[in-house]
Amino acid sequence: MATPRISFEFFPPQSLEASFRLWDTVQVLAPLNPNFVSVTYGAGGTTRDLTHDAVTTIQNNYGLKVAAHLTCINSTRDEILAIADKYAKAGVTDIVALRGDAPKGADGFKPVEGGFTSSIELVETLAETGKFNIRVGAYPEPHPESPDTAADVDWLKRKIDAGASSAITQFFFEAETFFRFRDACEKAGIDAPIIPGIMPITSWTGIKKFAAGCGASIPTWLDDAFTKAIRDGR
Repeated sequence: MATPRISFEFFPPQSLEASFRLWDTVQVLAPLNPNFVSVTYGAGGTTRDLTHDAVTTIQNNYGLKVAAHLTCINSTRDEILAIADKYAKAGVTDIVALRGDAPKGADGFKPVEGGFTSSIELVETLAETGKFNIRVGAYPEPHPESPDTAADVDWLKRKIDAGASSAITQFFFEAETFFRFRDACEKAGIDAPIIPGIMPITSWTGIKKFAAGCGASIPTWLDDAFTKAIRDGR
């Protein structure tokens, strides 16, 4: 049986204490030889510089392949391409290209003047540079702004056709959710690898809030089990 390939996703540290925790975590996980690790980009592009610093530190100090998240939010095309070029010059050639989440309190996604209007445009433009291996996001359950899974599958196909090499899914709680999505993608002619996103549960309250925001459904049996465990002090 083949050893499964794994990757890890990190949030960029926003304090000195968080930085130490991140580096300790990377040291623990590096011996597992992940296929790659990625570093997220805060809502509204709020962690742009922190993301860059974390990406280059992990790559230079730990020798891991790092994929940098890059979003369309609050930046013009020229600004985003300048960030991408900075990554390329640092030897970071894996990009996770996303539309991104609007800043807290904003009324949905609105491109800035001169900015990308969608993740598809971002993928197309990055692909035209010929510098990057481009990964994209995928939703095994409908995106909060999508009418249904069929629309999400179509959108993913357009991103793959635009130049993406693989997709990483939003997290989910039941394997069958992923398998249904995978099968729908195959029927739609998507042959790029689709990587299941798995979220470690450290706070059930936090996970429920996160799931509500991204459209991930929580099975009743799982919610009941965690609720009982919390009530019992476990």
